[in-house]
Amino acid sequence: MTPTDQTNKYAQLASEQSIKTTQEALEKNGFQVKVVENLAAAKDEVLSIIPKGSEVFTVASVTTDQAGLLPILNDSGDYISNRKEFMALWGKEDKKLEMRRIGSVSDYVVGSVHAITEDGQALIASASGSQIPNYVFGANHVIWIVSTKKIVKDLNDGLKRIEEYSYPLEDKRAQQAYGSHSSLNKILIYKKETTPDRVTVIFIKEDVGF
Repeated sequence: MTPTDQTNKYAQLASEQSIKTTQEALEKNGFQVKVVENLAAAKDEVLSIIPKGSEVFTVASVTTDQAGLLPILNDSGDYISNRKEFMALWGKEDKKLEMRRIGSVSDYVVGSVHAITEDGQALIASASGSQIPNYVFGANHVIWIVSTKKIVKDLNDGLKRIEEYSYPLEDKRAQQAYGSHSSLNKILIYKKETTPDRVTVIFIKEDVGF
């Protein structure tokens, strides 16, 4: 069974009961949760959270791209795009430290995750780890846009989802976009958030992202 096969359990949207269970667990673990019907509603929700003029770092994410947020947050001029500053220094050996600093601290970071367990833990996989500093500490506000198909039973199921479903699709995307393979180098398990109102999870009842 291929990752894109719609019979794959990791491509199936979660039930209402599973969404409710996961939402309650996330909130108990210190995350804010909003549930919307589709990408358009998720886009509106994100833009309602981020005041214009804010400093924003957009993580490379199929979901945020599909939502149409990247042109607005990076190119409209309504926000300060840390992503643009970050990418302008990419590949410059003498600017590596400056690039890392720009990519590690922001007012808002917008991205996604690869799995969320029913007991309220998030899993994020990465080749470089560039999104991780903002997620875990650097950003004042974290916004994750997440299809409910990413809800899994537990951590073991989440790791299987990454290895068997998310990574093969990301590897294919990387080859098409960059001409090179991706790599499953770093996996963050985000168990709890202790800063009130810092992390917002926006669940979408739609099959989007990996």
